[in-house]
This record gives sequence, structure tokens and C-alpha cells, in this order.
Amino acid sequence: MVLFVTGVCPRTCWYCPLSGERKGKDTTYANEWMIDSTEQAIEVAHRMSALGTGVTGGEPLARPDRVITYCSRLKEEFGPEHHIHLYTGIAPDHDMLTRLVGIVDEIRLHPPMEIWDQVMASDYVVSAVDAKKMGFDIGFEVPALPEVGVLDRALPFLDFLNINELEWGDHNADGMRERNYQLEDGFHNAIEGAREWASQISKDEKVHFCSSSFKDSVQLRKRLIRVARNTARPFDHVTRDGTIIYGRLVIHEKDREWLKRLKPGTSENMGDHVELSWRELRSNAETLSGESCIIERYPDRGIIVEVTPL
Repeated sequence: MVLFVTGVCPRTCWYCPLSGERKGKDTTYANEWMIDSTEQAIEVAHRMSALGTGVTGGEPLARPDRVITYCSRLKEEFGPEHHIHLYTGIAPDHDMLTRLVGIVDEIRLHPPMEIWDQVMASDYVVSAVDAKKMGFDIGFEVPALPEVGVLDRALPFLDFLNINELEWGDHNADGMRERNYQLEDGFHNAIEGAREWASQISKDEKVHFCSSSFKDSVQLRKRLIRVARNTARPFDHVTRDGTIIYGRLVIHEKDREWLKRLKPGTSENMGDHVELSWRELRSNAETLSGESCIIERYPDRGIIVEVTPL
């Protein structure tokens, strides 16, 4: 599960890919759902059979009590085997690390690009060394920028270095244009050259490169499939991408007798309309009077991807 603690962040990294919907707003999300309680987070985690949680933002440690409250409750509910990793742009000091012991398993530090060439003299290496002594898995997570290779000097003090392919977004587009960066192709948000910038340092076994396409097509897809399998109704069709497809029929007086003949569990009355198998609806659409369509959407009443009128 992705636990987005807050959109608040004290930094103003030009390459930040966070959307305007969340950037700077003190709101919390579990996956795509806005939440305001630990129990809502637990419910979302159960719906997807989450084996772990990634804590992110904004800057999660801008709201440290919230991080501790949510992570403690997740560990309490799912046990110590529920792996929790925390992404932060702040180098936690000893006191903060002490508060996180037992409720966070892994910390991914993001030193700002401006200090990469002086990273060995920064608090980030100090924090990493301290965290490792305290039993955390510790590493850096940074975007693939031209300067990323200078972080090789920090590798002896880290368990890993994650490099994310640089991505174009609505709120970092100006920064991309200022640097004359271009999209790699017309299908993804990846920046041309990002993979090459990370290629040399990526030869080290501690370094992991995460492509834009992997995040979009693999990580998200796997999460959607887990949610879909747990929440789909008997008549929902789960696609290979983890979306669900079903039919929607606006209730018309002339269709009531036909609806009564549907087998129990093969439809759901939503008040002004009925949801049912899209195949059943398509097969009978020409004989029905109510307005009908086929809907594809993210599972668990998520965003609608496509509506096809019949």
C-alpha cells in the first residue's frame, strides 16, 4: 500500500513530480483514497491484501506524529512481517530514528541534488550510519539526473541506492524546459538521457534503477490486481491491467420483468440504475428500454477509465 502522509514539504525541488492535486496540501491518502484515520488505512490495506506499506509525501517527517501513529497501527494490525519503508528528504537525527525503531523497517533518504557533490560532509551520511547501527535498512532514493554518478562515494555507507528515471510532470515542466530536457518518446513521461546518466553507477550491485515504465505498468498494475481480486463482485470482469468492467442499466419500467429474471448475485441495484455483467447487458441491450453502457474503472469504486454507450 502507498501511504501518502502529507503533501506539505519544506523543500522546493524543481524536479518534484508531485501533482497539483496533492502538492502543498496537508491531506493523507491510502493508495488513491483520501483518509483521515488509521482505521481507514487499515481497511484499504486489507482490501488489497497488502504485504507492506510505502510511506511517502510531500515530506512525511513534516508530520512525524502522523507517521508514527499510522505506522504503529499498521504494525499492530498486520504484525512485524508487514514491511514498512519510509521515503524522506529529511536526514533523521538520533532522536527521530529512535522513535521510528520497530515501526519502520527501511528508510530511503533523498538528499537534495544541490548537495550531491558534498554528500559525504552532509547530515544524510551521518543519519545513514546511525540508522544502520540501529538496525534499519538504509539507502538513498534519488531521480536520475546528470550528476547522479557523484553519489557513488556514499555507497559504502548504504545498503542500497535507488535511482528513479526522471519524469516530466505538470508541475516540473518549466524546470525541464529550462534545462532543455526532452521526453524520451510520445508514450511515457521519461526524460531522454536519464537512463544513460544512471548507467555507470548502476553497474554497482547496490544500485537499483527503476524505469518510468516499470512504475507505471508493473507496480501500479500489480497493486490494482490485488485490490480487484479482493473487491470485485461476482459479475465484475477483472482485466489483465487490474481494472474492472461491468454493465450499467438505467432502470426503466419496461425492463423490470427482465431484471427480475436475473439470477441472484449477478446484479446490484444502485437505486436509479442496476450494475451487472457487461456481457449479459450487451447481449440484451437492443431489447431493453433503459439507457445502458459498459464501464471500465479502477477497482473499489476508483476512477472511471472508459464508458462505452450501448
